Amino acid sequence: MHTFETSLKAKLIYVFAIPDEPHAGCLKVGDATFYSDKGDTEDWPSPNCEPLNKAARERIDQYTGTAGIVYQLLHTEIALYKDKDDQTCAFRDHDVHRVLERSGVKKKAFDGVSTKSQEWFCCDLETVKSAISAVKTGDRAVTVSSTDRTPIIFRPEQQDAIQRTVKRFKKPGQRMLWNAKMRFGKTLTALQVAKERNFRRTLIITHRPVVSVGWFEDFEKIFYDRQNYRFGSRDYEDSLQALEQHFMQGGSYVFFASIQDLRGSEQVGGKFDKNDLLFHVSWDYLIVDEAHEGTLTERGEAVIQALTKPETCVLQLSGTPFNLLPKYDEKEIFTWDYVMEQRAKVEWDKNHLGDDAPNPYEPLPAINIYTYDLGRLLQDYIEDDVDRAFNFREFFRTREEDGGFVHEDHIDSFLNLLCRDDPQSLYPYSREEYRNIFRHTLWMLPGVKAARALSQKLREHPVFAHFKIVNVAGDGDKKEDVDDEVENRNALQMVKDAIGTDPDQTYTITLSCGRLTTGVSVAPWTGVFMMAGTYKSTATAYMQTIFRVQTPYTHNGRMKSVCYAFDFAPDRTLTVLAETAKVSAKVGQQTDEDRRTLADFLNFCPVIALDGSEMKPYDVDRMMAQLKKAQIERVVSRGFEDGYLYNNELYHLDDGRMKDFQDLQNVIGKTKALPRTLDIDINRQGLTNEQYEEIERIEKKKKAERTPEEEEMLRQREEQREQRGRAIAILRGISIRMPLMLYGADINDEDRELTIDNFTALVDDRSWEEFMPRGVTKELFERFKRYYDKDVFREAGKRIRRMARTADRFTIEERIERITDIFATFRNPDKETVLTPWRVVNLHLSRTLGGYTFFDEAFERELSAPREVDIPGVTADVFRPDALILEINSKSGLYPLYAAYSIYRARLRAHKEQHPDEVMDDDTTRQLWDETLRQNILVLCKTPMAVSITRRTLAGFRPADVNARDYPNLIQELIDKPAYVADILRGMSFRWTACGV
Repeated sequence: MHTFETSLKAKLIYVFAIPDEPHAGCLKVGDATFYSDKGDTEDWPSPNCEPLNKAARERIDQYTGTAGIVYQLLHTEIALYKDKDDQTCAFRDHDVHRVLERSGVKKKAFDGVSTKSQEWFCCDLETVKSAISAVKTGDRAVTVSSTDRTPIIFRPEQQDAIQRTVKRFKKPGQRMLWNAKMRFGKTLTALQVAKERNFRRTLIITHRPVVSVGWFEDFEKIFYDRQNYRFGSRDYEDSLQALEQHFMQGGSYVFFASIQDLRGSEQVGGKFDKNDLLFHVSWDYLIVDEAHEGTLTERGEAVIQALTKPETCVLQLSGTPFNLLPKYDEKEIFTWDYVMEQRAKVEWDKNHLGDDAPNPYEPLPAINIYTYDLGRLLQDYIEDDVDRAFNFREFFRTREEDGGFVHEDHIDSFLNLLCRDDPQSLYPYSREEYRNIFRHTLWMLPGVKAARALSQKLREHPVFAHFKIVNVAGDGDKKEDVDDEVENRNALQMVKDAIGTDPDQTYTITLSCGRLTTGVSVAPWTGVFMMAGTYKSTATAYMQTIFRVQTPYTHNGRMKSVCYAFDFAPDRTLTVLAETAKVSAKVGQQTDEDRRTLADFLNFCPVIALDGSEMKPYDVDRMMAQLKKAQIERVVSRGFEDGYLYNNELYHLDDGRMKDFQDLQNVIGKTKALPRTLDIDINRQGLTNEQYEEIERIEKKKKAERTPEEEEMLRQREEQREQRGRAIAILRGISIRMPLMLYGADINDEDRELTIDNFTALVDDRSWEEFMPRGVTKELFERFKRYYDKDVFREAGKRIRRMARTADRFTIEERIERITDIFATFRNPDKETVLTPWRVVNLHLSRTLGGYTFFDEAFERELSAPREVDIPGVTADVFRPDALILEINSKSGLYPLYAAYSIYRARLRAHKEQHPDEVMDDDTTRQLWDETLRQNILVLCKTPMAVSITRRTLAGFRPADVNARDYPNLIQELIDKPAYVADILRGMSFRWTACGV
């Protein structure tokens, strides 16, 4: 339709920047036509309003759009002003340019362009805004800002994270998780959210207090133009008290605090009277940095809960949040992962073909993972024949007497294999060419003692002696110590000193058992050797470690474009990568979407296996077969609190079955909802691939474009999803009690007996009543077993028992660690205390009786070697070699396990005194352990299942004598007639056959 437009058109001034290297530090100052018939001053548009921004973008897009250039509009302002005679005057961009030039601001000279750009100036935004004001006031020049006062130019993915979070946080009390890999720029973008939402009180907490300076530097970059914002921390800038006074006067602030410091506060169960004001403040915005660290412990969760008020918006930041993802809904998660990054790098070159703009993702190298199956070469270190996990701790075990390796010949063979001079060898140090590629590498080892022994071994090796060995594990080659954050900085300097100023002239190997794997970068590293980790290795720790070598690096004109991770336990690699790729491979079922996701991951992160004498990349089919095992592992690790435990019948509940669930809920109550899990796409369950793709197609359409039939399909699907979720929330009260009973069950033929159909037959009636929810009879359970996936239940149960059986093969200390790791996966029912956590057992007994505890003094971190706690007048008497200890009402066997180990250590000490020249081997220590169980430990249980569980905890599957007895009505008789029970225990009618009490 033809129409008329105003004849009088004003101009606007715009300022923008381009986020790439050639345009770094400079700004474009131009003008554009603004269509307006408003002549009065009060009608002029305000700076940076939407109409001005829209007009500016239309002009800028005319000359950047065809090239696909990404820019950031920083400022717009109408090019009109009133002079001293109140006359309206106009000006152009070249008027601003002249002021800038008279002020000494240089025009930008671009490489390959003979003349300087007419509209690009090397200055910050505040200088340009001052020049615009100078034009209006008639000033010839301005004072150029001495510091950079230009807004941060965010990449498209950063802008997406900011916009999504700002939109969500418009409603108070919301939360978000940023699953963004390192070098995403999480600190800057998180602070930008605070700025755009105008949050007045922002709190940053982290497990790494040393990064406070970095947060302050980023604060200044974001809030440089907000004078009413201030920054503070316990040791840096303003105190919280000063910031609160500033707040009362109308100001805003950002405060930084350490999670470790907060955990010690009385408000969350700590010992110290501190941080009262911090916990009292009503925070608008809580940022949890590196949220995968220290936030899911009991004390860590208490800290976050105490800080989160009803109006507080919470943003958790992590590059590897695999332990956090199940707690969030899809809409609460922003993801920028390795695959997205590498895809952006490839697509940038396609979309900017012929452009001068450099690829901002090009410095980020790709990762290749190479796997070598040591288990094929060294069968003695395979943990079990099914899982084939390689036992690095046993392989690198050291001798107590001199610190050398127990299996020294095997260590020598392994090192020689790595560097065997053979043109056909595919090991990373086998040729001079390879040794130059891997001049600087990180080697991960299972412990401080192993690192010290290997450091000495490498220095004496004919090939590795040419490398500078930097041992940053513990206190290096001096003495055993514990890694901590403060020492991280010293360790980093050690590595940098060894590498030197010219990495092309040196060779280094850094040995670590955890240090330098988070929060720091060593750019010259090109490879990481994974020679640590166990069956319980987490994706978080694994990916944090291998990402260390992905740090961008350019030296002598060469850029690191690819880096390597070498893993010597292939099954562990595949399990971790499955979780990383977020593939939902259900047992016995594979979907096209799973295959596409995995293919995408393998495209950008190839996994290459040594097979005989050649390297073969893993393909999708090969990986999919391995992922079934990974799925079972996650069901077990989550204590059966996992959606894959159930089958698709929960999507098809008629009225009668819904009534069954309602009746069950009335019996046990509805437990907490099942968290969203990595391994299950709840929207996909119960659909064929074709149906899933149809649902996905409809969801991608805008609501206005959907037909009524499509809307109805989505509505029904949502109802099914919610129905399934409600049913699972009810079944959870039963499911989470299953693993403990499967662990203890007395079974001869697991393939035949360990089934969901036979589950009730595994448990006697009295034990069922003790371990199942009150009111859930065996008959009632029979009505609901149909909803459990038979394959998943069977394989998960076998996995739990296999873990316990495998533990029997190791040293006493490592067996205890593995058994207690199994218990750590078991869930406690809501509002009940069935299982006392191993940490609490250690805390209770070490503080009252002393003995050997497996935790540090704060009882927050497990130790690789137990520490002795001596309470004068108590410990030596209670845990002596001839002591007799009775545990009453055992359910797990963890309390007698602690007592048994403390007495075992007393027996071990006495044995060494009697036989000073004897070498303590595994057979001798196991014999001493069995004697301790037989002669020192007595256990009473209420039911046969509790007896079986206790026996499993103390002796495993071995035929050792365990004095555990079933006493019916134990608790009631202890309450009603304790003297009678005591007589019974002393009398001949209740003889302890093993120790003859």
